[in-house]
Amino acid sequence: MWLYLLSLVGLWYLLRLYRERQVVSHLHDKYVFITGCDSGFGNLLARQLDMRGMRVLAACLTEEGAEQLRKKTSDRLETVILDVTKTESIAAATQWVKECVGNEGLWGLVNNAGIFIPIAPNEWLDKKDFTKVLNVNLTGMIEVTLGMLPLVRKAKGRVINVSSVMGRVCLLSGGYCISKYAVEAFSDSLRY
Repeated sequence: MWLYLLSLVGLWYLLRLYRERQVVSHLHDKYVFITGCDSGFGNLLARQLDMRGMRVLAACLTEEGAEQLRKKTSDRLETVILDVTKTESIAAATQWVKECVGNEGLWGLVNNAGIFIPIAPNEWLDKKDFTKVLNVNLTGMIEVTLGMLPLVRKAKGRVINVSSVMGRVCLLSGGYCISKYAVEAFSDSLRY
């Protein structure tokens, strides 16, 4: 019995070691599009991928956020203004990405844009409060993904949808948890 258990643990360790040593080659040739790069996780990810030599296409909500990001990164990083709640803005950003990547395709799409507020007990909120969060965190993410999916398929790339633990356990009222549950469901359906 102990021999089987020890063998299983050893096999698990070897598999983990193998997976950790895998490295993506030719990073400087790969394009990644990231939404929500004004601040937070999107900004940090854009800067880190740029430092590793990737071609980062960063979408910011404001020109001020885009300018601050450009100051902290190399010339490889390019920015575009994107409001994920507006179809015209998404269409313009999608066209811009197509022009940037050309025949290479999009190796990575990171849907990071999101908002948290308004957050309050449900009875204090109205439909507008819920739809404000859902339009950014869910429907905007879906529309961006559907627009970029042909480019991702061309490069045999990946789609990363940033969710939250609130997508598994609802601890707060308002639209945030609802949107993150839905992001989890959309990600599962996209995976299939």
